[in-house]
Amino acid sequence: MCGSNKQASEHIKRQHTIPYYAQRVRDSCTTRVTKILCAIFLCLILVVGVVFFILWLSLRPHRPRFYIVDFSIPGLDQHSEFENAQITLNVTARNPNQHIGIYYISMVGSIFYEDSNMGSSPLMDPFYQEPKTTTIVYHTFNVATLTVNSRRWKEFMDNRQQGAVVFRIDIMAAIRFKVSTWGSQHHKMHANCDVAVGQDGSILPAWKNKKCPVYFT
Repeated sequence: MCGSNKQASEHIKRQHTIPYYAQRVRDSCTTRVTKILCAIFLCLILVVGVVFFILWLSLRPHRPRFYIVDFSIPGLDQHSEFENAQITLNVTARNPNQHIGIYYISMVGSIFYEDSNMGSSPLMDPFYQEPKTTTIVYHTFNVATLTVNSRRWKEFMDNRQQGAVVFRIDIMAAIRFKVSTWGSQHHKMHANCDVAVGQDGSILPAWKNKKCPVYFT
C-alpha cells in the first residue's frame, strides 16, 4: 500500500514538473526578449541624444566679436577745436560661427565720457554677415552728432596733460541669427569698449585691437 502511494506521488510530481519547467522556459524567453528590446531601445535613445547634442553644439549661435582698431580725436591739442570736434571710430565685427550667418538690422554707436553721452549716430546700413567673416565698421562723429562745449573740451585738455583721455564706446545692434532657411528672433546686442587717446588725440597702443565685451538685452 505504501509502495503504491509512493508511485502515485512520483507520477503526480512528474506530471506537475513538465508544465512547470515549460513555464519557466517561456518566462525566461520572455524576459530575455524584453531585455534585448530594452537594450535596443536604450541604445537608440543614446544615439539620438548624441546626434542632437552634436547638432546643438554645431548650430548653437555664438555672439559676435568686436575689436577696436582705431579711435582718434583730431585737434585735441588745440584749445579752440571743440567747435569743429570730430571723433573717428574704426572697429571690426567678427562672426565666429561656422554655419550661422548674422543679419544686422540696425547698428548705432554712442560715445561716452565719464558716463555722459557725447553723441550717437547710425554706424551701418542693414547688412548680412556670412559665417566666419569680419566686417569693418568705420564712422566719423562730427559736430552734428556730438555734444561738446568749451567746458567739456577743457576737461579733455586737462586729462590730456596727464597722459590719457578715456572714453567709452557703446555699439547697439538689432540682429538675427540665420541657419539655412531658418531665422531666429530679434536680439538687442551691446558691445562696450573703453578706449584711451594720448596727447595727440590718437589711440594709445595698449588699447589697439582690444576685444569689447558683448552682451544681449
